[in-house]
Amino acid sequence: MEFKGRSISKGFARGEVLLSREPISFYGGVDPNTGVIVEKGHPLEGKSIRDKILIFPRGKGSTVGSYIIYRLAKSHMAPKAIVNIEAEPIVAVGAIISGIPMIDKVDEKIFDLLRDGDIVEVDGDRGILRWMGRG
Repeated sequence: MEFKGRSISKGFARGEVLLSREPISFYGGVDPNTGVIVEKGHPLEGKSIRDKILIFPRGKGSTVGSYIIYRLAKSHMAPKAIVNIEAEPIVAVGAIISGIPMIDKVDEKIFDLLRDGDIVEVDGDRGILRWMGRG
């Protein structure tokens, strides 16, 4: 199964899916020291984004979120790749300055077809997400 999207940040990553149907705020929503989602009531609260292929509809919150993504990358707590339905500038800038592959404009069906733990590849150069199997 392959999903075509738009390249935001170049690079290639393969790993386990961590999926959220809710937007993510990196500033105040993710602990920059641990990579754990700390936003109260968020569906991923308590889960780590470290080394995951993080799939969520879009970012939200403060522009400081770009720096938080960068800080996560520098401390090796960042996701391996980011996939959005609609990239917004905060997450896009964070991914680009951090060297995290990122694509957007993928079909929203990914939320019905993929699940946490699935193995996927993200080709940020070509804007492609490939499902490789169940984890």
